[in-house]
Amino acid sequence: MNLKTSLAKAWISSRIHSCRRALCVSSALGMALATSACVIAPAVVGPESINPASVMPPTGYGSLLQTEVSMSLVSKDLEILVTPLEESVIRVTAPDTENRLRGIASAHRAALPQDGRLFLVSFYTNQADVAFVPEEIQIIAQELRVLPTGIAPVTPGWGQRRVLQRQTELAVYSFPSNINLESELVLVYGFDRTHSWSNVLTRIQSERARARARASGTNEH
Repeated sequence: MNLKTSLAKAWISSRIHSCRRALCVSSALGMALATSACVIAPAVVGPESINPASVMPPTGYGSLLQTEVSMSLVSKDLEILVTPLEESVIRVTAPDTENRLRGIASAHRAALPQDGRLFLVSFYTNQADVAFVPEEIQIIAQELRVLPTGIAPVTPGWGQRRVLQRQTELAVYSFPSNINLESELVLVYGFDRTHSWSNVLTRIQSERARARARASGTNEH
């Protein structure tokens, strides 16, 4: 089973266990926010250089996969995928992916800070049983390390903090709304990090133009 198939199965499982979706953020998150001395608390990231609303295509014209609009990071036995759940990003994905991501965001927004910027976070492993620490997912923007302001589990096993072999655990994270998705971001998990967002952003911006061309009936490849 690959990561894409596991993500789809995890989403179906989450619909069956919808009554558990609104689980509270684990107390460990509060402890991390209160006790972390080496991390800068959420702060203003800076003005956006591009207004995504001005270049956003209509819905239903994107073609990208979820993995193509996500930051990915391998940390030992864990494969981590972080997907922004903002319209400026999900509108460039294929229609079925767009609808699924929008549905996840809508279903969990009420359980998170209302002004937060939402990200879908997944942990996957090919190993038998691997522990993960939800609070160690952080973002560096404008050289500031930003902590999540809330976590809403999607899959019912999230609270166990372990990933079973070839399974995926999912949650929606909230980060400060002033994180600029149109600039360089660094995904951090523990001591590992990735600068993959710069390449992802270039892909997203190119697909916006192609999606707008499709919507207007113009051929653009």
